[in-house]
Parts: sequence; structure tokens; C-alpha cells
Amino acid sequence: MAKIANRIILFILLTALTQLGGLAYIATLGVARVLRLGSVLARLSLFLAFYMGVTYAATFIAPHFGRVALSCFAKPADHLVVRSPLYCALNRNYVTPGLVRMAEGLAEHMDTRFPGTVTVALDANFPFIDGFPLLPHLSHADGRKLDLAFYYRDGEDRFLNGVTRSPIGYFAFEQPNSTDKQPCAGRHDWLTTRWDLAWLQPFFPVYGIEPERMRAAVAWLAETGVAEYGVEKVFFEPHLTDALGVAAPAVRFQGCRAARHDDHIHVQIH
Repeated sequence: MAKIANRIILFILLTALTQLGGLAYIATLGVARVLRLGSVLARLSLFLAFYMGVTYAATFIAPHFGRVALSCFAKPADHLVVRSPLYCALNRNYVTPGLVRMAEGLAEHMDTRFPGTVTVALDANFPFIDGFPLLPHLSHADGRKLDLAFYYRDGEDRFLNGVTRSPIGYFAFEQPNSTDKQPCAGRHDWLTTRWDLAWLQPFFPVYGIEPERMRAAVAWLAETGVAEYGVEKVFFEPHLTDALGVAAPAVRFQGCRAARHDDHIHVQIH
């Protein structure tokens, strides 16, 4: 019974983390049993082979279900890149064709406005099934959501092209000042993904957001993005909205139970 329980738990974890990992695990168990593979190394190798296979196949199958993969293999001329191959390895890089056009439109605008600027994409969605959660996000479940990294500068005000404070683009927060809007101050919700992660912050480099590029990107999303690409919402923390002067109907606070958005920009389209 313990072996069956462990296998069920592992199947659930692999499915929750990658959507397709559970299928690769089931295939591994079946083939390993037929071939009588007993060693851990043999089973692990078989799993990796199946997982790479279904992940690769998903890039061809997903478009038939309305989603396409953002490439993790950027070319030197690309102005829209995915932050890490990890996102593709975990199948977290899928969006609708309309969202691809929006992201490429933003990246082209930023390159035109600030030549050579790279726009960095973070979490998107899994390849299949509307409503399948992309943990820990609350809404990345239909191909219409994409997170974008901040644009940063170093301590000498030099733009850091394609660089993020965090290796994965998340959790390096821009802390508000005591006089800034803090709509969640004083709340202690137990059911929330609004993690402050104070213990983690000292490990990140001391970069600041590059205000001109940040202002230009959010303004484009709230204006051209809304008018021409169907942008519905741009989640951004109120203290950054005020600091950059980018208040607009589409630029919203996501609420106190959702993750903080002073480490990335969340964009969703209709």
C-alpha cells in the first residue's frame, strides 16, 4: 500500500508541476514493468526520455488546442526572450496566438523606443486544458496570461539588458516606502500567496528598476495594448503605479490574496 500511495503522490506532484510529467511517469512504470527494469538509474533514464518526448510533442499538438509555445532558444536578434530554459522544461511557456502578438508588439515597441532593449517573459501557461492551474499562480490557466520581468539598472544607473534581480525573475520585491500606498498593510490572511519572503531579499543584487523603460512598457500595455491587442488587465503594485505615474483603467491591484506584483508585471488579454 505504501508503494501505491507513493506512486500516486509522485504522479500528482509531477502533474501539478509540469502538467505532462504524470503521463511520462505512468508510461515509465508500464514500460519498466514489461522490461523488468529494477534499477533506479534505468527507471530515471526512461522517465527523462518519456518526459522529453511528451514535452517536445506538446509544442506540435498544443496549437491545435489554441496555444503556442514561446521559444526558450533566443537568437541574438530576438527582442522577446524567455527568462530561463527552466520555463520550457516545465511546460510553463504556452500562450494563445493573440498573446504572442501582444508580447511581440511590446518588445518591438521597446526596441524602437530604446534600441537594443530585450523584453523578458516569465511564467505563461501550460499547453493544455483551460482551468488547469499553473501553481502558485491563481489565474494562469487559459493561455491568456503572461508575466513579464522588470527592466533593471545597476547602482550607477546603467541599464542591465535582459538581466533580472532573481535568477527566475520572481520574488525580488521593490519594497514600498512608509508613505506609499500599501493596501495589504496590517492584514494577516492565512490563505494567501502574497508572500513577502523577507529572509530571501538579502540574497538578491541591489538593482533598481529602470524607470524610463518601465514607464514606457506599462504605458504601452495600458494604451496600445488595450486598443490594439485586447489587453484586459495589467497587475502592478499601487506604490509602483504611483511612482511611475502610469495609472490607467487597465492597470490594477490584484488583491491581497494574490502574489505580490512589485517583482514582475502580469498581463492578461480578453
